[in-house]
Amino acid sequence: MKKDIQNKLVRQLGLFDSTMVMMGIVIGSGIFLTTGIMAKSIPSAPLILLAWIVGGLLTFTGALTYAELGAAMPEAGGQYVYLKEAYGPLAGFLFGWILFLVYMTGGIAGLALAFSEYTGYLFSPLSTHNILLSFDINLFHKTLTYSLSAGQLTGVGIITFLSLCNFLGVGFGKRIQNFVTVIKIGTICAIIILGFALGKSTVEDFSLNPGGMNLSQLIIGFGVALVAVSWAFDGWNNVNFVAGEIKKPEKNLPKALFLGTLGVTLLYVLINYIYLCALPIPEMTGVVRIAEKATASMFGNSTGIVISLAVIVSTFGSLNGSIMTGPRVYYAMAKDRLFFKQISKVHPKFHTPGAAILLQALWASLLTILGSFEQIFTFAMFAAIAFWVAAAASVFTLRKKYPMMKRPYKTWGYPFIPGLFILASTGILLNTLIEKTVESAAGIVLVLLGIPVYYYWRRKAFASKRIENDEEKGDRRF
Repeated sequence: MKKDIQNKLVRQLGLFDSTMVMMGIVIGSGIFLTTGIMAKSIPSAPLILLAWIVGGLLTFTGALTYAELGAAMPEAGGQYVYLKEAYGPLAGFLFGWILFLVYMTGGIAGLALAFSEYTGYLFSPLSTHNILLSFDINLFHKTLTYSLSAGQLTGVGIITFLSLCNFLGVGFGKRIQNFVTVIKIGTICAIIILGFALGKSTVEDFSLNPGGMNLSQLIIGFGVALVAVSWAFDGWNNVNFVAGEIKKPEKNLPKALFLGTLGVTLLYVLINYIYLCALPIPEMTGVVRIAEKATASMFGNSTGIVISLAVIVSTFGSLNGSIMTGPRVYYAMAKDRLFFKQISKVHPKFHTPGAAILLQALWASLLTILGSFEQIFTFAMFAAIAFWVAAAASVFTLRKKYPMMKRPYKTWGYPFIPGLFILASTGILLNTLIEKTVESAAGIVLVLLGIPVYYYWRRKAFASKRIENDEEKGDRRF
């Protein structure tokens, strides 16, 4: 019995822990980096604020939908489990495949590079601009230039450190998450309060269309901006991955999704209002370090270091949460014999899927070295939104397929709330496909490449099971 307990994940996360995991993952670098990028697509203060509000409402509809799934199936793996139960093991595997290949590991790599970007502001030798190695590669009659920066190596270092911390136990990982998330929420609240109370506000043009863009340009631009907003809200559903380690998941998981989504949305809308009061649209357009520039405008240049420290802490917490949750999906896949056997093992002392954590760290580090922030951003988000839609649709499928399944929480506003989430997410997905065709097509190809890989693992699983059955029959004969 003791050995059986040692080989299982243990429920150690309460409501506060789960909420901090959710908010800590979501509040990463996006809120400090994306508004200036959004201004390139929609140079309109009201539309930028509207995009953040719409993003929050969209996330809330998704949270209401996922709350039903998580409460009904509180197992490690979250979305992998829902897709598998609704559409079969292939659908679940393709989610896990893209999660490992691009979505989770790419998101971790993107956060690591953002962490390095701001660390480099304080310590220039660690900057992404400090190029250590550069050379040309001739491929299909085209010359590609590869550069390795100190910032990329810094990103690899932080991924390795946090992976080892989470390897040592959920309790250790959650304490880091709680502490860092409380600090980052407090920092954002301080910026908002000081911005309203003491900030030097510019006279911003809050007219709807100051640039005179036509309707189609506004619609397309708004759609592109929503992709950036989706990046800033990305990770809201990752808390479902650790449902197998949440205490009383039928109650605490829905509550964590509700509280976390509402809290993040409120913080995001308010801090963006501060940005827009601090800087005219032309001054923020294309600016990556928007938080730094906005606070410098309102409070003076001395705030640059403070904001850089805030972003470092924020990305640190988001990285920790992502590194904590992702391996639970690979663990669930491996338990179904659709991934490496070693990944299904739980460390007997630390009660963590240790091999899964280390494998994720290895692949995310490789992406950090090979990819750029924008490439990782687009690949990860296109794949993420596609699987959001599929998982949300599974609420309908599972209600029909398993009408007697125990559902401690049922989605409020069903079927309209899940339908709204699916419809809006599909619109963002199509807009991404139109505006970022090459990157989106690459994401689709990566998903399709998972199909032969699935059949390889399935064939291997059948062979392994047959051997085990033969051995069991042999033992009975003796």
